[in-house]
Amino acid sequence: MSKELVAYFSRKGENYVNGAIKSLDIGNTEVAAKMIGDMTGADMFQIEPVKEYNPDYNICIEEAKRDKGANIRPEFKHAPDDISAYETIYLGYPNYWGTMPMHVWTFLEKYDFTGKTIKPFCTHEGSDVGSSEQDIKTLCPDAKVERPLSIHGASVNEAKDAIEKWI
Repeated sequence: MSKELVAYFSRKGENYVNGAIKSLDIGNTEVAAKMIGDMTGADMFQIEPVKEYNPDYNICIEEAKRDKGANIRPEFKHAPDDISAYETIYLGYPNYWGTMPMHVWTFLEKYDFTGKTIKPFCTHEGSDVGSSEQDIKTLCPDAKVERPLSIHGASVNEAKDAIEKWI
């Protein structure tokens, strides 16, 4: 049996949900990540920023836009020393400005994904996965990158069947 990891970036607190700003106790991507972890028994790793984005949603999206525009690679906490034991990585993230948050770029550039299978899953409020699939393939050219699972964030609690089928 291959060793699996669910690595994900998620935002709790103020989020855009079905056209309104709402406060979430658990971010949508984390909800999906936990479902995947429960279904697969995979190890879990949350990509947590060293410097959090602003808790105000509107300021946060401007900070994320600035990071993307400047091609910043923000640091994250508790980075695993090594991921070589994992054959499959379920990679979760919200769609930030048409792709993954820049913290996920940092994660993908930090480790060697040669020969690994990356199964992306993306939460969004209508923007789908954007360019994230191609971005992952560019960052990890020697990995097998499977087609991403697109999850409408506001409907994440009803996504269990879709996640199960995708796995």
